[in-house]
Amino acid sequence: MLNELDKELTKRGLKFCRYADDANIYVKSRKAAERVMASVTRFIEGELKLKVNKQKSAVGRPWRLKFLGFTFYHIKGGVGIRVHPKPVKKLKEKLKEITGRSKARSVDEIIKKLKQSITGWVNYFKIADMGKLLNKLDEWLRRRIRMCYWKRWKKTKTKHNNLVKLGIDNSKAWEYANTRKGYWRISNSPILSRALTNERLKKKGFPTLTEMYLKVR
Repeated sequence: MLNELDKELTKRGLKFCRYADDANIYVKSRKAAERVMASVTRFIEGELKLKVNKQKSAVGRPWRLKFLGFTFYHIKGGVGIRVHPKPVKKLKEKLKEITGRSKARSVDEIIKKLKQSITGWVNYFKIADMGKLLNKLDEWLRRRIRMCYWKRWKKTKTKHNNLVKLGIDNSKAWEYANTRKGYWRISNSPILSRALTNERLKKKGFPTLTEMYLKVR
């Protein structure tokens, strides 16, 4: 139905991008943007008899607005593409749910769910520049995974024995096994990082966003 809108915008000589009912129109100034917003709204509602969602429609800078989960930023000699903060937040919520304790999942099931979520997300956003973003997300995710293990070990003796098996000194293992620090705080401790190294987590099959991104680029 919005094919007629494409024709109208082309006829007006406007630069635009549309996917389904989500569209961005690019002009040089705020004044021009407000004028175009008003006239295009009149066209859509008057000529096409469609309703414009005023709450989701806005005038703003391309690097502040979201389009299909993407946004833009200035780079030397041009413009770069990056992921908008909202989809990043949604991904973290999803990964947090997978690695949380609300659902009793096996380690294999957690790995499977993580791979599914990460693969879909990275494939969708692969055209964006997100190397630094993925490094931060991977650090956060590995911390979540370590916390997951710490919760699963539960008992003091189990924590101690597992830490010793993973190469931690006996006295240090008892010290950490008896700690009253919270799960999230312990997950960032040097001891747990040494016990559950990134390499160990990789060998167990836990995915990283960075590796997935390099595969699809």
